[in-house]
Amino acid sequence: MPVWLREYSWRQTGSAVYLSLPLRGVRVPPANICCADQYLKVSIPPFLFEAILYAPIDDTNSTAKIGNGIIFFTLYKKEVAMWDSLTLATANKEKLQYLRENAVLKAHEKAKEETKAKKVTKQEHKKYALEATMKLEEAERKRIEDLKEKERQKVTKELALWKKQQKDAEKQKRVQKEGELHQEVEQLKEKKKEKINKTRIPNEETSETRLKPTKGHGSYSMFSENLKEEQLPAPRSAATIKINFTSRVFPTALRESRIAEEEEWLKKQAEAHRDGERLHSREFIDSLWGFNLINKMFAMGNYLAAVNAYNLAVRLNNKLPLLYLNRAACHLKLRNLHKAIEDSSKALDLLTPPVPHNEHARVKAYVRRGTAFCQLELYTEGLQDYEAALKIDPKNKTIEQDAEKIRHLIRGTIQDS
Repeated sequence: MPVWLREYSWRQTGSAVYLSLPLRGVRVPPANICCADQYLKVSIPPFLFEAILYAPIDDTNSTAKIGNGIIFFTLYKKEVAMWDSLTLATANKEKLQYLRENAVLKAHEKAKEETKAKKVTKQEHKKYALEATMKLEEAERKRIEDLKEKERQKVTKELALWKKQQKDAEKQKRVQKEGELHQEVEQLKEKKKEKINKTRIPNEETSETRLKPTKGHGSYSMFSENLKEEQLPAPRSAATIKINFTSRVFPTALRESRIAEEEEWLKKQAEAHRDGERLHSREFIDSLWGFNLINKMFAMGNYLAAVNAYNLAVRLNNKLPLLYLNRAACHLKLRNLHKAIEDSSKALDLLTPPVPHNEHARVKAYVRRGTAFCQLELYTEGLQDYEAALKIDPKNKTIEQDAEKIRHLIRGTIQDS
């Protein structure tokens, strides 16, 4: 049963009423207050105050303050007047019930309107934030486009300047070469003139002597003037033309239909070689992933922390097989067998093509996946992985012994069935 608050004090002015509700000996919590134009209700369990006011008030601007064990109301009157009392003395139960229901209904409507107004305000704020974000993105996009345009213009100018420089250099070389050729031609002409002069002097002498009649002959050769030695041009200088052939990795001839396949194979070989070097480079692992710290977690038995560390490392670089191998070992310790199988398979996918650099890593991947299969009682699949590991490392006695144990388990299972 609620305890009705009967003690209160109030005073008034022409425009407002000041009401104080004391709560002695009780720590005043936030109260449930319902205020209508002529109805006031305060619920502070176990206390209850209810009053039908003498005249209507402005419930929108009226206020209530809680402090020092007192609830203080400031109620503003709708009409400026002095009240004879705080409450309406002649109120009967029916009127009280009507006012109470009307006040509750108005309170619900008011709360609904406030909720609706808050929703509208929130939508407006959201719309404004979206518009502001779109403006910022548009400005950023425009800024980036301007930067791209400036960079494009800069590169275009540099390219044009470079082309002009190349053209000028080629022109200068061509002029220089033409000059050298002209000089060589002049030298050849001079040499030819010298040779002609040297051959012309003896020919003239012989022609003169031949014009004279010889003893025993009464005539001379009429073709003596044409007996000049014909001058031939000098032979061209010998030269060697150097021919370079494109180097080729494959022993077969190049075919256009096989170019893509060969390039893919060479790319995989390079990646496998690079991954093999990374597997043998502890400095790379230490600097990139904190490998020593994760090993300490694993050695201390904190396998879950090691798994979380490897998850972060995989997000940073999902092409490193060693991360999947070590995470598979952690999953084996945590009995997450399906995840261990998944990580071992992923490591094997990344360790292709098989090269000498990744043999040790492939053996680990097959052994860990085979162990997970055996712990799931899938002995046939586990034996296949152990045999695959033995093909890579046939001298490993431990793997050979484990494979023999799995064979005995499979034989025992077949005999029992």
